[in-house]
Amino acid sequence: MADHAIQTMVIAAPAERIRDVLVDFAAYPQWANDLKGVTVERTDADGLGREVTFRAAAMGRSTSYTLAYEYGDDPITISWSLVRGDIMRRLDGSYTLEPVAGDPARTTVTYRLSVELIVPLPGFVKRRAEAKIVHTALRDLRDRVEA
Repeated sequence: MADHAIQTMVIAAPAERIRDVLVDFAAYPQWANDLKGVTVERTDADGLGREVTFRAAAMGRSTSYTLAYEYGDDPITISWSLVRGDIMRRLDGSYTLEPVAGDPARTTVTYRLSVELIVPLPGFVKRRAEAKIVHTALRDLRDRVEA
């Protein structure tokens, strides 16, 4: 059974600036501390990553997974689904970027994630891992964008 997380945060930057950070996969290891390497395997005609492989530290070991990306507009959406991974069956998620009404210099960012691991983990371990993932996904993103 998959575990799901959803969290929202307002970031003091326009949606396009946040999108630019999110699609700059090569720079992820500079701000997403658990990522040790990122390889863009395939891009589209606009140069956006369509298939991206990540190497990360997870639960005291190294893991690798490849995600397929889709992009949408109005609101800006970046979504992904697992192509392959060594410790997970499912890793699907999205960022939705919506300008704050009346303040286009601020954006409401909604992060959604569904994860199903190959090996089941105790609840407290999953909750700790989820908190760390969401922290990187939103707080570290905010720090990078607002820097």
